[in-house]
Amino acid sequence: MHYDCWLDGLEIHCTITPDRDLSAPVFCFSGMAPMTTTVGGDRIGGMGSFTQVALPDLKAGKPHAIVIEYIHGYKPANRAWLPMGPYLRCEGDLIALPYTPQGCRRQPIQMDEPFDGLPLVPQPTTWTPSEGVVVLQGFRSEDRAFQAASKLAKRRGLGFACETNLQFVTKHMAPDAYEIEITSQGVTVSAADYGGRLYACITLLTLAQHGPLLCGTIADAPRFGWRGQHLDTARHYYQPQTIFDLLDVMALLKLNRFHWHFADDETFRLELDSLPELWQKTRMCGEGELLPALFAGAIRAGGSYSKDTVRAVIAHAKDLNIEVLPEIEAPAHAIAMTHVFPDMRDPADNGAEMSVQGYLGNTMNPAMPKTWEVLEKILAEVSDLFTFDHLHLGCDELAEGAWLGSPKARALMAQEGLATSDDLQGWMMRKLGQIAVDHGQRPAAWEEAAKGSNGGLGHNAILFSWTGQGPGLDAARNGYDVVMTPAQHVYLDMAHTDDADDWGASWAAFISLAETVNWDPVPDPAIADKILGVQGTFWSEFTTQDAQIWPMLLPRMLGVAAMAWQKVPPSPDDICRLAQSSFLQPALMTGHPQT
Repeated sequence: MHYDCWLDGLEIHCTITPDRDLSAPVFCFSGMAPMTTTVGGDRIGGMGSFTQVALPDLKAGKPHAIVIEYIHGYKPANRAWLPMGPYLRCEGDLIALPYTPQGCRRQPIQMDEPFDGLPLVPQPTTWTPSEGVVVLQGFRSEDRAFQAASKLAKRRGLGFACETNLQFVTKHMAPDAYEIEITSQGVTVSAADYGGRLYACITLLTLAQHGPLLCGTIADAPRFGWRGQHLDTARHYYQPQTIFDLLDVMALLKLNRFHWHFADDETFRLELDSLPELWQKTRMCGEGELLPALFAGAIRAGGSYSKDTVRAVIAHAKDLNIEVLPEIEAPAHAIAMTHVFPDMRDPADNGAEMSVQGYLGNTMNPAMPKTWEVLEKILAEVSDLFTFDHLHLGCDELAEGAWLGSPKARALMAQEGLATSDDLQGWMMRKLGQIAVDHGQRPAAWEEAAKGSNGGLGHNAILFSWTGQGPGLDAARNGYDVVMTPAQHVYLDMAHTDDADDWGASWAAFISLAETVNWDPVPDPAIADKILGVQGTFWSEFTTQDAQIWPMLLPRMLGVAAMAWQKVPPSPDDICRLAQSSFLQPALMTGHPQT
């Protein structure tokens, strides 16, 4: 079976040359967004980006040409937009077709001039050198933070623990701040908390890879308390080891918040005891499953996370001073949930609202008792499992006109004095936020949770500004605490360049390292106290193998770390020089963590 596929402007051309006669095959595939065919077959159905195309009888050895186009205004940008996980269904057989070679094609960055300073990302607040150097084989300490750094070094194949005693002194300092004094007599670390001690050890771990230590004093403290990285494990199931690897890289860059996105339209991957059917029916997608092969890259794919795995991730993160923020999804991005629990939708709803991903009816209905029954169970069990006491409730991309075709929702709106879909969403999120508070959680949500005539979510919630900085600035002025994660700068699933041979999404921007660094998270000093921090984000619609994330995340993740820690981050060229000279160079420049 020969299959070829290429991008030509807005058209995607595919050629199938079968090795045997095929009677009325159906061509199945997914993509970045809803698609249709204009030549060579007829679209006969699908869901979202999953498309099924009826083909004529195919003769062995005779090429058959098909032309595919994206609909709803989507414009393919690069190879990532080609059909994903293509296969044929024919007379009961499933025939997998070759998939597009994946992963970005950017070249490793080469900088001729070394960085003139300490080889650290992020850079310390101050470095005051003194005379001399100290030749050390490593360090020794019984301190828990030092032991965590030593285990981190061992996992990453780095030398750290050895003969020289490392002295720790408790000193009143800001959270995660530290000082390191390096003299010919030894090294002393001062800090007030575990985070400060750990980051001091990571700084020493980094410097120790470069030979003798320069004598002097490092004084360091982060700009923001929230220094995050998000991972979408809903569109692609990542092995736990990949999550552990990501946490290690985060720690080496002094990031301290892991935003775990395990639920979306396509699945709910957390194995809840109270709702076993939710994850059991959605953990896998593809042929024979409740949902088709959405973003699967295969005929069938998926997985779920046990509670033991979640506890292991939380423990691994805790050792690295990282808190884990779980995210559920409400009210939209819920097509999987409403397929498992159809009573979360009003059966009399005649609305035709469609999400930007092409899903019809992907919104749970706040007027249905089943919606609150399911959400109550999810919030209770997730709150009991995760230890951060923060819970992200979702609340993004509500389809225009949602609920307006539902008699039950319209009655609820009349009862509560609500005029628009945004008003009803705001009412729902405020009620959901109270449930989160009742379970001991501080609620968080995407920026849309500020909408509605009642002022939105409330409850001292944290909002994540993603479509740009503007909504976050508005939310901060209205009293919300905000994490800045604007898609134009820190959505690391965006392609690095506009090259058609590159890889990634493009709806927000093409994001180079320069775009990640060259922006100000706090352009208005009047609301500086409401901007909690900065977070990188990675969505997984086109990721079908775990290793594909590294060249997308890195080296731009260094830019996120620099923005989160430093008031004045290095230039993109300096970050490249730092990455090139760093012991992390193999991971940060080629994108694969050392093992």
